[in-house]
Amino acid sequence: MEIRLAENIRKLRKQRSLTQEQLAEVLGVTVGAVYKWEAKLSQPELSMIMAMADFFDTSVDVLLGYEMKNNHLKATVDRLKKYRHDKDREGLGEAEKALKKYPNAFDVVYNSATLYCVFGLESQEKALLHRALELMDYAILLLPQNTEPEISELTIYGNMAEAYLAMDEGEQAVELLRKHNAGGIYNDLIGLTLVSNCNRPNEALPFLAEALLRSTAVFIRTVTGYVNVFFSQKDYASARSILLWGTDVLSGLRDGEKPSFLDKMNSVFFVCLAYAQIKSGDNDAARRSLRYAKELAECFDAAPDYDVGAVRFAAYAKQASAYDDLGETGRMSIQNALRSIGDDALTAMWKALTEHEK
Repeated sequence: MEIRLAENIRKLRKQRSLTQEQLAEVLGVTVGAVYKWEAKLSQPELSMIMAMADFFDTSVDVLLGYEMKNNHLKATVDRLKKYRHDKDREGLGEAEKALKKYPNAFDVVYNSATLYCVFGLESQEKALLHRALELMDYAILLLPQNTEPEISELTIYGNMAEAYLAMDEGEQAVELLRKHNAGGIYNDLIGLTLVSNCNRPNEALPFLAEALLRSTAVFIRTVTGYVNVFFSQKDYASARSILLWGTDVLSGLRDGEKPSFLDKMNSVFFVCLAYAQIKSGDNDAARRSLRYAKELAECFDAAPDYDVGAVRFAAYAKQASAYDDLGETGRMSIQNALRSIGDDALTAMWKALTEHEK
């Protein structure tokens, strides 16, 4: 419930071109009383509010500016989300009211927990973080009600681990994350916590290495997705920019001069870059990109290596081999990329670059 009496007295007075002195004279009060009403330093008695409503030819509820909040479940949850977005600490009080009204509603419990966690993390207030943990624990029991795919038991445990970390309880955070580390989703956080909060760097390295490999795969898929979007939109400048970034990152993950499966992936990125450069009118740059794609493919094909340990900084990862659907060899990957792009100018440029091999 909101009351906007002070604002409305001032607004209605000004609409009638009255000074505070003139309004005070009409109502039979002091100028100081009117000033305090408009400055929110005091409120008029009910009889005076009724007298003002009559004078301004309006109703008491309009003068008060009374607005009843929608306290239905969805509106309540939306308000809690807005408090979090606006970083408004008044949301904590609203969260407790909502929890009393909807104590067993997942959306209310979860969003209240998130509110407490956000403010607890920012202020390092342990009381808020403890309340957040209590609510998250209960939210897990209510998960069958959840309809948002982004929220799961794993994500809630991740939030709980962050709260433990903010309270300098690194060991408890690591234990929780290890127990719920499906698919290595929390390898990065486990590794960071082990070295930063638990002073166990050697134990952290395998988790960080696995996280690096997982992040690399996500990075490759993400850049590839962006490139496909930009090509479909004919936004070749953006495609060129993200491919330059992508090729730099993959080159940086190369362990010295040792060939790796990343060279094969990078050769395809350079083919795509050449296409974007042709479409941008820079044929010389496109030829350089195709030439480098060819060199990378030949380097890989001369000594194919799919061992993930060939990635820089990933030596501590579990022994495993990478795989892809680009083609059996680096050269075949380029041919498949050319076929997929289907651009005559790009294909002709590739043929001109390789015709001396025949």
